[in-house]
Amino acid sequence: MATTQGIAAGSVNAEVICVGTEILLGDILNTNSQFLALELAKLGIPHYYQTVVGDNPERMAEVIRAACDRAQILIFTGGLGPTPDDLTTEVIAQVFDTPLEERPEVLADITKKYSRRGRSMALSNRKQALLPVGAAVLPNPLGTAPGMIWEPRPNCLIFTFPGVPREMEQMWWETTVPYLRSHGFADSLIHSRMLRFWGIAESTLAEKVDRFLSLQNPTVAPYASQGEIRLRVSARAASEAEAYALIEPVAEELQAIAGADYFGSDADTLASVVGRLLSQAGQTLAVAESCTGGGLGHLLTTVAGSSVYFKGGIISYDNAVKMELLGVSPTALESLGAVSGTVAEQMAQGVRSRLKTDWGLSITGIAGPGGGTETKPVGLVYIGLASPAGVESHAFQFGVHQQRDFIRWLSACTALDLLRRCLMTIQ
Repeated sequence: MATTQGIAAGSVNAEVICVGTEILLGDILNTNSQFLALELAKLGIPHYYQTVVGDNPERMAEVIRAACDRAQILIFTGGLGPTPDDLTTEVIAQVFDTPLEERPEVLADITKKYSRRGRSMALSNRKQALLPVGAAVLPNPLGTAPGMIWEPRPNCLIFTFPGVPREMEQMWWETTVPYLRSHGFADSLIHSRMLRFWGIAESTLAEKVDRFLSLQNPTVAPYASQGEIRLRVSARAASEAEAYALIEPVAEELQAIAGADYFGSDADTLASVVGRLLSQAGQTLAVAESCTGGGLGHLLTTVAGSSVYFKGGIISYDNAVKMELLGVSPTALESLGAVSGTVAEQMAQGVRSRLKTDWGLSITGIAGPGGGTETKPVGLVYIGLASPAGVESHAFQFGVHQQRDFIRWLSACTALDLLRRCLMTIQ
């Protein structure tokens, strides 16, 4: 179906171009590109390139020309402000040899927004009312910088957005998505399920599910992030229901293959899954932490409603706290050291008894970078788990060369995973 000036639906791909030297310097995190990638996928619009370019007109022009040769939809974020280094609109107009014109309706909107804030508009803000001749305004309901929708030549459709994420996102949902749908660019869509795994290596999981990795629709792709392994199952279809009809059978097979290493999907976290299992069992949890310094409790309390099953914790960083509040044996501390299975067990038993819960979960270890020895290197962590049925401890070695925060993160997540696996056996 023809859309605009000969761009045919189903034959387009998009390119995301994020403008700003601050992104290149690492001063800000470029969340806009991730947002746009996810949104384009939902609409079923392929995109093969993302570019970040600084506030340099020559390099910006070079990027625009290259993008026009390989994509039909160009999506810009950033560079729409009133300062001299905000050059996106100006450079785009120059590349297509089109003059800028001041739009009275845009200037009136900017003036009104400043007036509502009790401020006068600076002269520099008039720059934001300049758009190429022939471009349509892409309204910005939250900020002063409008974007544009412009097809400067056949087979090249341009959208511009400010770099402020909340402004860009609102403009995308309110105007851009309806425009793309109404012009036939989003005649199919892509939906995904993210399957989440803990306690298995990426390579091991990939070997187990190898035959699924070559599927075409749905597709299966593995990812690894901060100790967690993910499998994204994506399907292209005409509707959400059709996409999920393709996804679900594959997702179920993958879960069956992974067994207990699979812990949840999409927005699930280890903490939310543990919370759900505790709630279903009508049971409660308390934690005792040494090297994680409250990190385990933090993960648990990020889940809304966690007070139903999580009663609290004790950060027993010093050995005196381990003895006085948790009842850890001075003899065990002296003979075995704080980083030992026995101390982890006594910590778990102590916090369970002290806070009167069904489960007690403890962590003690060496997060580094110092403090390690030949027999107890950095990265050695013991996790204790106490329940009405008894107490147990497990040793983990998270690596002597890992960073301190990563060891602490792995410790907290592994503790949750250990509890999750135990809770699954009593369901």
